[in-house]
Amino acid sequence: MSRKYRHIETAVIHEGYDSKDMLGSLATPLFQTSTYAFDSAEQGERRFAGEEDGYIYSRLGNPTVAVLEERIAALEGGERGLAFGSGMAAISAVLIALTKANDHVLCSEGLYGCTFGLLSMMKEKYNISSDFSAMESKEEIRALIRPETTCIYVETPINPTMKLIDLEMVAAVAKEYQIPVVVDNTFSSPYLQRPLELGCDVVIHSATKYIGGHGDVIAGLVVGKKEFLDGVAMTTQKDIGGIISPFDAWLLIRGLKTLPVRMDRHCDNAEKLFERLRQHPKVANIYFPGDVDSPDDAIYQKQMKRGGGMISFEIDGTKEDAQELMNTLKFVKIAVSLGDAETLIEHPATMTHAVVPEEARGKMGITDQLIRLSVGLEAWEDIWTDLEQALNKLKVHV
Repeated sequence: MSRKYRHIETAVIHEGYDSKDMLGSLATPLFQTSTYAFDSAEQGERRFAGEEDGYIYSRLGNPTVAVLEERIAALEGGERGLAFGSGMAAISAVLIALTKANDHVLCSEGLYGCTFGLLSMMKEKYNISSDFSAMESKEEIRALIRPETTCIYVETPINPTMKLIDLEMVAAVAKEYQIPVVVDNTFSSPYLQRPLELGCDVVIHSATKYIGGHGDVIAGLVVGKKEFLDGVAMTTQKDIGGIISPFDAWLLIRGLKTLPVRMDRHCDNAEKLFERLRQHPKVANIYFPGDVDSPDDAIYQKQMKRGGGMISFEIDGTKEDAQELMNTLKFVKIAVSLGDAETLIEHPATMTHAVVPEEARGKMGITDQLIRLSVGLEAWEDIWTDLEQALNKLKVHV
């Protein structure tokens, strides 16, 4: 799909909707209906046969959902978008569509805990194996590709270590073997990073996060080529049924309108907090895509607009010290998820990535001292005051 509007700030507001088509309604109407009436039995037959366009049943399509799908496809530069009831519904639909029993998936070295859990279940039930790679060179990727590899699955920035993967490099290798590259773009949103423009094939979002932006909806989005997503829509989406509700789609359409404004504020705040956290004596290590001293800076400069709103840091202490820091915070909320207006903090080893076995967590770089911070939209000075007072109360280790 070609974007009608040159600038994303305009596209997030107007793409995929014309008020003239809906009685002049400035806001996208909410079609809160489960089914649609046909003019005749023959029309119903034609629609079920695919001979006539039109709506049948909201599991198969809904006008409000269609606006969201068209808009996200334009923002990511894809041919088609699909909306799902959760990020994991989107991830599972794509991975199931791209694999069959005995296939192999090559993954980035670090995944969201539930994605890791899904791959483990697919291994147990269908002998679909997976390998994890740092993906630091073409040779490393080629060495792990097998004849049965049907998908390369990448997070970048990786949750929660913030490691970056060179998407252009991965896509170049994948094309040598005609293997699709799937990218979880949740941490960046299309405002900061567009994987399809770098040669990747499918983009996934947990739209619960920055797309929605207000912590009041659970949803997932997928963007890619029309032929592939037409197949997903008629199989793993339709038959497994992980669809989005019209109201949740309406909330995402509303949230998308402020995406650029919100992302700039998230980035502004994160940049200021990163500089202060890195200088605090209780912070042993810090991970942020916008760190110019990071070994991944060249990748960042190539494929991201800004560093985003996510920071991870390791404290100089123990797991108990990490938990104590979180418990000492006054207004920063202890909660999983990210991308909300509120600043959120969590402990990956015991929360979002608790399903990942300890040995695998260690290989991913997820230590007991690691804390993940989703920087919100509050005044950065207030966020820092809260973080600083909690850090200052940690005991000194000698």
